[in-house]
Amino acid sequence: MALVRTAEIIAVGTEMLTPHRIDTNSLFLTGQLNELGIEVRAKAIVRDDRAELATILRGALARVDLVITTGGLGPTADDVTKEAVAEVLGRPLDEDAAILAAIRARFDRRGVRMPEINRRQAQVPRGARVLPNPNGTAPGLLLDADDRLVVLLPGPPRELKPMFEAELRSWLEQRTGGRRVLRRAIKTTGRSESQVEEITHPIYSALGDEEVEITTTILATPGQIELNLSAAGADVDRLGRRLDEGVAALVAALGPCVFSTDGRTLEAVVGEALRRRGWRIGAAESCTGGTLLGRLTEVPGSSAWVVGGIVAYANDVKVAQLGVPRTLIDAHGAVSEPVARAMASGVIAALGVDVGVAITGVAGPAGGTAEKPVGTVVVALATSAGGDPLARTHAFPGDRDAIRRHATSAALEMVRQSLQQA
Repeated sequence: MALVRTAEIIAVGTEMLTPHRIDTNSLFLTGQLNELGIEVRAKAIVRDDRAELATILRGALARVDLVITTGGLGPTADDVTKEAVAEVLGRPLDEDAAILAAIRARFDRRGVRMPEINRRQAQVPRGARVLPNPNGTAPGLLLDADDRLVVLLPGPPRELKPMFEAELRSWLEQRTGGRRVLRRAIKTTGRSESQVEEITHPIYSALGDEEVEITTTILATPGQIELNLSAAGADVDRLGRRLDEGVAALVAALGPCVFSTDGRTLEAVVGEALRRRGWRIGAAESCTGGTLLGRLTEVPGSSAWVVGGIVAYANDVKVAQLGVPRTLIDAHGAVSEPVARAMASGVIAALGVDVGVAITGVAGPAGGTAEKPVGTVVVALATSAGGDPLARTHAFPGDRDAIRRHATSAALEMVRQSLQQA
């Protein structure tokens, strides 16, 4: 029995090469395969073209142990997955009487005559194992091909997911040789990708050894840099220990910019810190237009620590709703540390919260000046205990969406750091 260690996923469907459809099946399959210790080496999306699909299949079969296709098993002329697989493997297509009967019965139960075009779904490459599909008319297929495995799954997620769980998961688990893949994630904020790489590369490049290979990748998104560590092998306890040692070394080097090693988001970490203290928070937002409050309330149970927010986009709202003095805006401009401090204090007074956080800035694409270019954002934080509110001016890169994301992450990080010191 050949071991299955590596895989590629091929999503078939012209519609997924448009902006209107997203291939979510590969995300599900990647998660399932990784849990089984199978490394996904590549993913591809190909239009409904038999020749192009055949070319991609041949390349995948030369590289990995398992190839999974999704989609292209329907009854219409553009459903070409089985034909392409049969061509690549040199297998003729035979009509499966049991599949045809099951399709007919499915239509009969609905009181509808089966169109003859559905006979195409009963065509099976010779030697394939049929994977039943109680949720649709297209069965899945599994084929052995010279120590390689090819699995054909239907495209609709409501059919694919239960089929994988019922027909493939345990079958594949027996063919991994006990191998497992474990992962850890370190989430940071407030540093650039290059800064994180400079600090961590000497450490993560030396984590593995001859018996345990540890792979580290860096994922950069606006406001957050994430290090993902993975280790593969049969000794799960040893893998876990080595990963934990690696995480500890990296966290020690990175210092306080690390906000999570357990998968939690920044807003979840902030929410938990607020909950522990019994504090409640309110937000005053200008350029982010309520995005910060949206992130805070994405966390389940956030009603325990989030009171609300005021979107003070216009200066008149800053004055009327947050009590920002008009003279302060005239003297310093709406995007300034004095105004941000007044906004943070104002939201405490308006909502009666323990922590007030404020954001004001220039998110673009227009509105920037030589003194305050696009990307200039001021974040401020005040507490009901009094004292001078904190404020910090940032220069964020990217487009409007990226700047707004950077801004909300900076605000959440200011709250997190403040709560750690409280």
